[in-house]
Amino acid sequence: MSELDLVIRNGTVIDGSGEPPRQADVAIRDGVIVEVGEVTASGREEIDARGQLVTPGFVDVHTHYDGQATWENRLVPSTNHGVTTVVMGNCGVGFAPCKPEDRDLLIRLMEGVEDIPNVVLKEGVDWQWTSYPEFLDFLSSREFDADICSYVPHAALRTYVMGERAYSREPATSDEIRQMGEILEESVRAGAFGFGTSQTMFHRSSDGQLTPTLAATEEEYAGLAAALDRAGAGLIQFVIEYNDDWEQVLDMGLRRAKESNRPFSMALVQSHGNPRIWRTILDKFDAFNASGGTGTLQILPRPLGVLLGLELTLSPFYSTPTYLAMADLPLAERVSELRRPEVKERILGETNDPDPDMAMGMRVRDFDQLFEMGEGFDYEPAKESSIGAQARRLGVSPESLVYDSLLERDGRNILYLAFSNFADFSLEPCREMLLNEHVVPGLGDGGAHLGVICDGSIYTHLLTHWGRDRHQGERLPLPYLIHLMTRRSAEMVGLHDRGLVAPGHRADLNVIDLDHLGLDLPRVVRDLPAGGRRLMQDARGYTATVVGGTVVTRDGQPTGALPGRLVRGPQPALTSAPA
Repeated sequence: MSELDLVIRNGTVIDGSGEPPRQADVAIRDGVIVEVGEVTASGREEIDARGQLVTPGFVDVHTHYDGQATWENRLVPSTNHGVTTVVMGNCGVGFAPCKPEDRDLLIRLMEGVEDIPNVVLKEGVDWQWTSYPEFLDFLSSREFDADICSYVPHAALRTYVMGERAYSREPATSDEIRQMGEILEESVRAGAFGFGTSQTMFHRSSDGQLTPTLAATEEEYAGLAAALDRAGAGLIQFVIEYNDDWEQVLDMGLRRAKESNRPFSMALVQSHGNPRIWRTILDKFDAFNASGGTGTLQILPRPLGVLLGLELTLSPFYSTPTYLAMADLPLAERVSELRRPEVKERILGETNDPDPDMAMGMRVRDFDQLFEMGEGFDYEPAKESSIGAQARRLGVSPESLVYDSLLERDGRNILYLAFSNFADFSLEPCREMLLNEHVVPGLGDGGAHLGVICDGSIYTHLLTHWGRDRHQGERLPLPYLIHLMTRRSAEMVGLHDRGLVAPGHRADLNVIDLDHLGLDLPRVVRDLPAGGRRLMQDARGYTATVVGGTVVTRDGQPTGALPGRLVRGPQPALTSAPA
C-alpha cells in the first residue's frame, strides 16, 4: 500500500451504521477512507485516538448559511460541533434566484424570518449572481470548513417569477407555475438538492409581510414537484404551522411528494399550544412510508431555546416604553440606567407590548418556562428551577427576579425560554421522536436567528445529554445517536458517499474525547459584516474534526484548512477505495 495521508490510531470506532463500537485504526488517502482495522502502514500525519471515539462527521440538514457562506469561510456555529456537511436553503428563504430589483425584498424576508440584521446582509452579500446556477457557480469558487449543499428557496423562486405580486397573496398563474418549474428543474440539474418552502404565518418579512410561499396553491406545489420528477432528483422540504389547517397542508405536501415520486421532509416539534399533534404527525409519516413514500421528520432533540438578554433581540422588558427609550444605548450605559431603583420601578410598572405577529416576543414572560443559564446548564431543566417557581418560593414577583438576573455579569446574563418540546417539563416526547425510524436531528438553524436562538450545538448535546448525562429519564445508545447524525441524515438528502467509517467512503470524521465533551455557554460576538452581532456557542472535547481527509479543527481550534466545497446534488456511494 502506498503512503497514507492520515491515520487515526487506537480509537473506539462508532461507524455510523448503528452497530456496536469496535477498536480500530482508520487510514485515509486522497480524501477517502481506505482501511478500517489494524493499519500497519504509516501516514504523513497521525492522530492517537486511544480512549476516544472515532465517528463519521455529522450532517446538519437544517441550516441557513445562505448569506454567511457568501462572505465567511467558517460555517460556525455548526462546525464548532463536529459538523462536516451542512444543508441550507431551508424554509423557503434564501438569495437565489434573484433579479437586482428584488434584492431588498429577499433581504427583508431573511431579516424577518431568520433574525439576520438588514445591514449585515446588505454589506455582506455580494450578489454576483442572478440565476440559481450562477449562485452555485459563485459558491463553488469558495472554500469552507465543511461541505455545503443547498435547496432552491421557494420564496426566492416565487419572487423571481412574480416580483412584488408574490407578496400580495395572489395565486400564481399557470404560466408563472410553468416558469417556476422550469427554473427549478434547471437548478436541480445544476446541483440543487430540491426546494425548501414554508406554510406558516410565523414567517414574515421585517416589514410584516407574510412569506410569499404562504399563498402557494396545490397547483403550484404540483408544478414544482413535477419539475423534481423531470429532473429525477431533489427533496421537498416543508415547514408548517400547527393551526386549524395543518392536516390539510401536510396531506397536500405528502400527496405531491408521493405523486412525483420524490422524498419529503418536514420539521416536527412538540407545540406547547397543541402538545399532542406530534404523535399524529409521526403516525402519518409511518403510514406514508409504509405505503411506498419516502418521508423524513427533522426534530430538535431539546427544547427550542429562545435566548433572552440585554445584548439580544428579546428580553421580558424589550417592548416596555422605558426600556425602548434606552434600547440603543451601549450596554454599559444601559446597565447603569437599569440599576437605578426608580428605573426598575418604572419598568416593572409598565405593560410589555410585544408585536402580536411575533410569536417568540409574545412568550417572553412565560416565567414557568424561563430558566437561568449557568455553567453546565441542563437543557432538560427541572420544573422547580424556573424563574416562575423561584419567584413563588421567594415570595417576589417573577418580573422583579428576572430583572435582577438580567443585570448579572454586567448585563451579559442569558436566560433560556423553552419555546417548544417541553410542554410537560420533560423531553420524553423528544425521546419518542428520536426513536422513530423516519426521524433525523435538525432545526439547529445555524446561520440564522442570530440574536434569539443558538441551537447549532444540538450535535454535541445529543452525545452529552442523550448519550451520557440524562437523569430525568432513559438515555439512548451512542451507536444509535451517531447513526442519526451521520448515515441517516446523509441518506435523507441523497449523500451516499459519507456518513460511514468504512472503506470507500468520504473521510469526514470526528475524534471525540467523550469523557470531557461539553458545551460552553452561548455568548455574543460582533464579527459579522457591519459589526453585526450573533450568538456563538463553543464545545470542549473535539480532539479533531476531519473534512475530506484534512484536519480542520484540533482541540476545538480551527487549523486554517478549508477543504470544504459546494456539493452539487445527491452523491452515489463510491465504488471502491483508492489503491
